[in-house]
Amino acid sequence: MAMRFDAGEIITAMVTPFNSKREIDFNKAESLTDYLVKNGTDTLLVAGTTGEGPTLTHEEEFELLSTIKRANRNRAKVIMNAGSNSTDTAIQSAKWAEKEEVDGILSVVPYYNKPSQSGMIAHFSAIAEATNLPIIIYNIPGRTGVNMQPATVKKLAEKYDNIVGIKQSFADMDAITEMKMICPEDFSIYSGDDSLTLPMLSLGAYGVVSVASHILGTDMKSMIRNFKTGDVKAALNMHRKLYPAFKKLFMAPNPVPVKAALAHFGIIEDYVRRPLVELTADEKEELFSVIDRYETSISSIG
Repeated sequence: MAMRFDAGEIITAMVTPFNSKREIDFNKAESLTDYLVKNGTDTLLVAGTTGEGPTLTHEEEFELLSTIKRANRNRAKVIMNAGSNSTDTAIQSAKWAEKEEVDGILSVVPYYNKPSQSGMIAHFSAIAEATNLPIIIYNIPGRTGVNMQPATVKKLAEKYDNIVGIKQSFADMDAITEMKMICPEDFSIYSGDDSLTLPMLSLGAYGVVSVASHILGTDMKSMIRNFKTGDVKAALNMHRKLYPAFKKLFMAPNPVPVKAALAHFGIIEDYVRRPLVELTADEKEELFSVIDRYETSISSIG
């Protein structure tokens, strides 16, 4: 039986705002936090891939987390990225996150060194034994080079109370069905791709770790609520409405397009850290021509 941990239906993988010097803009991080919790976000994920975590120093992560927690004022839950392809480093990050009193951590399947299923079990077992925090595993074969199998997820979920869910960024619907059939009932599956949210919900997923919720949060919340209350047709109509934006927000490496979209609506500036580069003028025109069609929850954050 997993520990009770409800991260809600929409976990926003929060971008990290930068200024023109590509330093963290902490004022914008505060206002973005406030904007997100008012527009559909249940949990803020700090310094993940969308937050350009791989390019942040530990000192920057510390100050960013402190800033977001202060701005959040306990309205949403806050979880921290604590993943690495080094098990020891992931454990250190998990212990640090626990010391900082976050609500949970997201930890990715080790990337580049391509562990076996047994290696994945050893990796996540060590993390689970090193922290009391709730852990959401992150399976993204496109970035890691390996795919965690449902049987592996089951072993971890059954053995460790604090392994409470998985972010599944892989369009394999059979894997979702298998996990729902063999994992503990209270183990939560989150879609890691905005466009797969509704299909995964139909198979028993709980919610989404989202990028699009930065600008489409209330519409996405509406889609999920409609599905869960039985109005499947309304949920499908919303999915179809949002689908072009879901796809266009990944026209370039994440989080480049969503930062451009947020800048377009005056919420942050669109600077990213190398090796990422900002969208070209033509790419921005292509993106904005799609997102400007939406009457969304986008509101001024002052």
